[in-house]
Amino acid sequence: MMIQVLDQNTINQIAAGEVIERPAAVVKELVENAIDSGATAVTVEIKEGGIRFIRITDNGCGIRHEEIPLAFERHATSKITGIEDLLRVKSLGFRGEALSSIAAVSQVELITKEAGAILGSRYEIQGGTEMAKEEIGCPDGTTFIVRNLFYNTPARGKFLKTKTTEGNYVNDVVVHFILSHPEIRFKFIWDGRTKIQTSGNGNVKDNIYNQFGADITKALLPIDIEKQGMKVSGFIGKPELSRGTRSFMNYYINGRYIKSPVVQKAIESAYSGFTMTNRFPFTTLFLDIDSSLLDVNVHPSKMEVRFTNQEDVYGLLETGLHEVLKQAVLIPNVTLSDGSERTAKAKKEEKKQIPRPNSPEPFETARIRQEQAENEQTRQEQASSALWSVDQKPMIEQRKHPEPAKVHPIQQYEQQTMPQGELLKEDDSVSFRLIGQVFDTYWLVEWKNELLIIDQHAAHEKVLYEQLIHELDTNHVYSQNLLTPIVLTLTHKEKEVLQTYWETFAKLGFEIDDFGGDEYAIKAVPSHFLHLASRQLFYSILDELLENPMASRYGSITDRCASIACKAAVKGNHTLSFAEAETLFKQMLQAKEPYHCPHGRPTTVSMSKQEFEKKFKRIV
Repeated sequence: MMIQVLDQNTINQIAAGEVIERPAAVVKELVENAIDSGATAVTVEIKEGGIRFIRITDNGCGIRHEEIPLAFERHATSKITGIEDLLRVKSLGFRGEALSSIAAVSQVELITKEAGAILGSRYEIQGGTEMAKEEIGCPDGTTFIVRNLFYNTPARGKFLKTKTTEGNYVNDVVVHFILSHPEIRFKFIWDGRTKIQTSGNGNVKDNIYNQFGADITKALLPIDIEKQGMKVSGFIGKPELSRGTRSFMNYYINGRYIKSPVVQKAIESAYSGFTMTNRFPFTTLFLDIDSSLLDVNVHPSKMEVRFTNQEDVYGLLETGLHEVLKQAVLIPNVTLSDGSERTAKAKKEEKKQIPRPNSPEPFETARIRQEQAENEQTRQEQASSALWSVDQKPMIEQRKHPEPAKVHPIQQYEQQTMPQGELLKEDDSVSFRLIGQVFDTYWLVEWKNELLIIDQHAAHEKVLYEQLIHELDTNHVYSQNLLTPIVLTLTHKEKEVLQTYWETFAKLGFEIDDFGGDEYAIKAVPSHFLHLASRQLFYSILDELLENPMASRYGSITDRCASIACKAAVKGNHTLSFAEAETLFKQMLQAKEPYHCPHGRPTTVSMSKQEFEKKFKRIV
C-alpha cells in the first residue's frame, strides 16, 4: 500500500464535512461571523430549504478589499492570534474554517464594504477556486450568497433531507440567535415569505412570545442568580409546560448556543419532583462564566463545551432553578370547555368509548387490574394506616416525627399576578369546607371562591416524601431489621460505587454487611418503605449513582429514594373517610412544596367561582 499526500482540494472538502453538514450549518457559521462583526441587523434568506440559495446580510464592519481572498483560506481568522487566545476567546467564531469550508462545497458570492470606504467589493469563489474580484458600489456591511450546496460533492447532497425539513433546521438556528442576541434585529425569509422578524429591543421575553405564543409566555418564571463569579439569567417554564422532548430546553453560554450533559442533567434534576418521568421543561437560560473556565474548542461545530468547574456549574443551576420552582405557585387553574367547542371528530370518538349494553365494563376491568397490581386490599390498608396512625410504633422503636413545617399557601394560578396568603390558618379553619370524594380518588374542597380538587394518592405521596426528607436532613431516619437478609451479588463497578457511598447508604437507613467476594447482605432498610421490595429499592439508588455521576451529591440521592414513597402511599380507587381525608389535607398543607407529588403530578387543581358562573351564564 502506497502512502501519498492528498491534494488541497480533497483536503478542503474533507475539512468542510466536519463543519458544514447541511444548510443550517452554513447559516449558523455566517450569522456568527455577522454578530462578531458588530452587526445590529441581520437578514437570513433561504430558498428550497437553503439547498439552492442562502443569503445572509448584515450591517457589520465589513471586510477590507485586500483581505478578502485571505478570509477564504483555511485557518485564517481575525478572532485569535495564538494558542493562548483559546483560553479566553469571547467571539462566536475563531477557528477560521467556516468560509473555506463553505466555499469548498458551494458557489459563493461576497459583497462587502467597510464603513467610511468609498467603494465596496464583490468576490466570487466556486468549489474553492476564485472566479472574480472587483470593486463596486454597495452599502456598509456584508452580504454572503451561497448557491447550490454540495454541487461538487453529490454524494454528500444525498444525505440531505427534504426542502421542508432542511428549512426547519435553518428556522431553529435563527430562533436560537434571536433568543441569545435579542439586541440584534433579525429577519428570516423563507421562499419569499417573512417567517421571523424581531425589533432588536433587547427583550428576551418579547422574542419568546413571538416564537412560542402567549400560553408559554404567561407560564414563565424569571431567574437571575449569581454565585462564584457565574451568573444565570433568563426564564424557565412552570411544570405545566413540560413536553416529551428536550427540544424546548435551550441554554446559552456566553451568548453561544450549546449542548452540555452537565447543564442538561442539572436542569432535569432541578425539575425532579415537579415534572413526570420522561417529561422535559421549557427553558431559555443564559449562563455567563469566565471564558478561562471553558473549553469551546471541543468540536468544529463549536456546539460542545467543557467546564473546568463542572460541579460548581451543576450546583448553581440545580439549586437556583429548584428554588425558583419551590417559591412559585404551581396549582393549575382548570376550565370546563363548552360542549359547542367539541369537534365532530371528538364527538365521534366519544361515542366509540361509551360501553354498549351487555358488554364488559372497561372501567371495572381497569379496577380489577389495578387491584391485582397493588397486591389486593391488604397492601392498601397497610399504606392507609401508615397515614392515619400518627403515634404508630414500628417493630423496633417509637418513630420520631418532624415538627410541622410552616403552613404554605395553596393558591390558584393566574397569568402574572397571584394572590398571597395562607390557605389554612390555625384561627381560620372554617375557610375551607370538605365536600366529598369522587371516583374513590379525588376530594373536593371549597375554599373561599375556589373549588380545590385533590388527588389523595399524590397528596399522601407528597406527605411521605417530605417526612422522609426532613428525617434525612435531621439524621432521624430509622431502619427496620429484615427477618431474612437479602443477599446480593454485585458487579465490580457496582461494588466500587457501593464502597464509595457506603456512608450515604447508611444515612438513608440501609444496614449492609460485606460477605466477601462479590456478595453483600442487606440486613435493614428504611422504615418508611417496609412494604416495598427492598431489593428494588436498593438497586434503584445504586443505578442512579451508576448512571449519573452528579447524583453523588447527597440531595440527589435522597430525592431518588424519597420518590419511591409513591408505592407506600394510599392508592386511588380507595375509599377514605371524611376524618382521614381531613387529616391528609392538613398534612399536605404543612408540606414545603404541596403542589406536586415527587413524580411531578399535581396534587391539587382549582376551579374558580367565576368559571362556574361563566358556565351557568350568570356572568358573561
